[in-house]
Amino acid sequence: MEVRAPAVAGVFYPLDEPDLRAAVRSYVAEGRSAVAVPKAIIAPHAGYVYSGPVAGSAFAAIASLVGRVTRVVLIGPAHRVAFEGLALPEVDALETPLGLSEIDRDARTALLALPRVLASDRAHAGEHSLEVEVPFIQEVLGAVSLVPIAVGAASDVETAEALDLVWGGPETCVVVSSDLSHYHSYATAQRLDRATARAVERLAPEDIGEHDACGQIGMRALLRVARARGLRATTLDLRSSGDTAGTRERVVGYGAFSFA
Repeated sequence: MEVRAPAVAGVFYPLDEPDLRAAVRSYVAEGRSAVAVPKAIIAPHAGYVYSGPVAGSAFAAIASLVGRVTRVVLIGPAHRVAFEGLALPEVDALETPLGLSEIDRDARTALLALPRVLASDRAHAGEHSLEVEVPFIQEVLGAVSLVPIAVGAASDVETAEALDLVWGGPETCVVVSSDLSHYHSYATAQRLDRATARAVERLAPEDIGEHDACGQIGMRALLRVARARGLRATTLDLRSSGDTAGTRERVVGYGAFSFA
């Protein structure tokens, strides 16, 4: 079995298994769960000290799906490697200090039939946007398979096509990884992120701009699919690094959203 080793353990989240498990459990326990059990969530992907509390709200919403969900489709932006389209890893599993999560081979094969999807371990090797979600998935949902999709130079229409292909039924949950506004003052970030949250709740991808979220393509793709499938979006949490850690001079925004 070929495995992608963790790239940001000890940097974005704790390296040691007991510390990591305790951190994830604490964030989820403090999370604000959704009224309806979601099919999909949006969760942030910064270092846990900054975005962990908000991610906890997103994953608390799907905690009741343990034992029912067997596959998670995970979509996040590529920060480190430039490429065209969408990339799936070639390896058989992703590793974190909490263990291994195997890749869903059938889903990967189906996605690779799309013209804008490629297999690339290089695109995933150092990427944190997907990796930081995996410990939450492992702790909350247990032994599920993953469909990790890194988004490069692709449109939200292309990404929505891929997402729709692997949407599945009740056995599948979707996690879109994205932070919100970057490096504004605390008050400005609040204003911008509230506007983005309203766009999410309206399922209005056209109202989310390039600088409103770093994972805006995946977010807009999810909004397209959710709208077509009659889902409703709910804001679970909306904070910034100014609320969790750091100063309020230049903050990064984080949101947790559910779709049911």
